[in-house]
Amino acid sequence: MRVSAKSDYALRALIEMAHAAGSSPVSAEELGRRQDIPHGFLQAILADLRRSGIVVSQRGQSGGWRLAGDAESVSVADVIRAVDGPLVSVYGLRPEAVTYNEKADVLQHVWIAARRSLRDVFEEVSIAQLAAGKLPDAVTSRTADEDAWQPH
Repeated sequence: MRVSAKSDYALRALIEMAHAAGSSPVSAEELGRRQDIPHGFLQAILADLRRSGIVVSQRGQSGGWRLAGDAESVSVADVIRAVDGPLVSVYGLRPEAVTYNEKADVLQHVWIAARRSLRDVFEEVSIAQLAAGKLPDAVTSRTADEDAWQPH
């Protein structure tokens, strides 16, 4: 899997909003400045997040962006799906919709297993955990092995 700039920027913007929770909304300009995200790109990302119900915007002088709900209830998977679509796709199709001949049919199982593995991490990590810098043990344990840090 390749994490897109769009997903990375969306998560970074949401971490900023989670830090500002309880105070006034944060402008797109301020979010972009704090995280070094190009303004035009950020506006498109925020629109995707708004369509998915993850953020809301407020107009006016004290306007800006804030989380629509609790940061604990928004997972990394929710954000990726909101801005990039399904976690795993094959030729633009969900893995369960891909068909192969009998010799290559086993590939579908690989794609399904990969999606399950991504879910095991992405659905367990919330925006609140990212903002607090405290990941679940099930996620941090995956980074304890030195091999996890090695490019292959």
